[in-house]
Amino acid sequence: MEDATTPRSRLVGQPLLYAISVFASLGVFLFGYDQGVMSGIITGPYFRKYFNYPGPLEVGTMVAVLEIGALITSVAAGRVGDTVGRKGTLFAGAVIFTVGGVIQTFTTGFWTMLIGRITSGFGVGLLSTIVPIYQSEISPPDHRGALACMEFTCNIIGYSSSVWTDYFCSYIDGNLSWRIPLFVQCVIGAILAAGSLLMPESPRWLIDADRDVDGLRVIADLHGGDLDDPTAIAEYDEIREKVRENRESGEGRSYGVMWSKYKRRVLLAMSSQAFAQLNGINVISYYAPRVFEEAGWIGRQAILMTGINSVIYVLSTIPPWYLVDRWGRRAILLSGAVIMAAALVATGWWMYIDVPQTPNAVVICVIIFNAAFGYSWGPIPWLYPPEIIPLNFRAKGVSLSTATNWAFNWIVGEITPYLQDLIAWRLYPMHGFFCICSFILVYFLYPETKGVPLEEMDAVFGEDALQEQLENESERTSLILPSPDVPSRLPRIRNEQSWFSRLGRATGRPRYELVTDVTADEQR
Repeated sequence: MEDATTPRSRLVGQPLLYAISVFASLGVFLFGYDQGVMSGIITGPYFRKYFNYPGPLEVGTMVAVLEIGALITSVAAGRVGDTVGRKGTLFAGAVIFTVGGVIQTFTTGFWTMLIGRITSGFGVGLLSTIVPIYQSEISPPDHRGALACMEFTCNIIGYSSSVWTDYFCSYIDGNLSWRIPLFVQCVIGAILAAGSLLMPESPRWLIDADRDVDGLRVIADLHGGDLDDPTAIAEYDEIREKVRENRESGEGRSYGVMWSKYKRRVLLAMSSQAFAQLNGINVISYYAPRVFEEAGWIGRQAILMTGINSVIYVLSTIPPWYLVDRWGRRAILLSGAVIMAAALVATGWWMYIDVPQTPNAVVICVIIFNAAFGYSWGPIPWLYPPEIIPLNFRAKGVSLSTATNWAFNWIVGEITPYLQDLIAWRLYPMHGFFCICSFILVYFLYPETKGVPLEEMDAVFGEDALQEQLENESERTSLILPSPDVPSRLPRIRNEQSWFSRLGRATGRPRYELVTDVTADEQR
């Protein structure tokens, strides 16, 4: 085991935190790039000729088979992440993704392309599961939302980069016009694989794996590098205490135990990812050039409109950096659902009336939809699941939510070309209906998690385990104080009052806090 006095990194404090966040975000950049790269090349003349002018179902299969691979490994990532750690899973995902990218780049036909796509999907499944977990476990509560939203911005930068790469390569005559965009993802994947070896492991995973000294070292580095820093020691003690409680409970850590104890949390995590897809984003991400061609923009012009849309899409992901830890998760999801529903209904209406203004109107509607998604249902479903699932089940719970994402991702990607031909303009109001459903779900069922430490998330959901703990502790200490009456001489309680106040509003439960670190005189 590494000595606790040995520095692990030259960077400490905020620079280390942001460096980790930026580099880990290469993982989400990769699957953002991979989602977008196919949208431009499937309409290219050389690509279509090489694959013998594939029909809608063949195109849908080539695009969506990646989600099959991602679905498989996102389920397995729960066990992999607990066994080899967050860092090891990140490395494995990057290597597998790169291998798949090489197969796609040098494909010799339809079936080889499918093998490459599904192999890359295996890597994407690991990356898309482990990166949000890793990010949430190294982030402080008051910056956790902002860092996760920055991570999503990297995902959309990846998407935008792929669209513009497709656009500029469309000027190349020959098959390099689609092979070069596919090769770029191999380079990025190799960089991520090499860089993941330099990143520190998640401190929560290290402590859960009985590597306490290493865990304390990482926590100290994230707080400035001082092993005696009171804040770092307090965080370490809180994580270690939570690990101890989980082990002493005597419960297993299987999917079955997680489902029986945290069914509500798991269902909420899965629903957030399901509606992120049902709300219609991949109709645009995967098939934007086809959407614009349907509206009247033809050939390279359709890719150009997709590129312009992608730039605005990137810009729309920046406001949540500042709003998610101020407004909270619920307000952003609710407002985004309303705007997206209106934009999708308007898109269908303009296509239905089919007037000379339709091409420009559809571009505007799609841009508004993409911007609303980028500000709301894009980042939050990647932030919310690792927040609400407890440490001992976090990898498994997030793996199920991510698997849900890829399952619905595959459904949307597979059937969209067919539905575009079958029901035409009606496709867009259909997804607008799902946006309304997502609004209702969030309004009535999603609790707010803004500013709540991960180890205190039980209280947000009013878990019976918390009540039992309160009762047991009250018998031992004979002192339960309502939070408004806690004396100012108890700094620990005073520091936690702000989030406990929000907790009371989110759950509607009485706000109580245990005080066990008081003297006998104070108890009397």
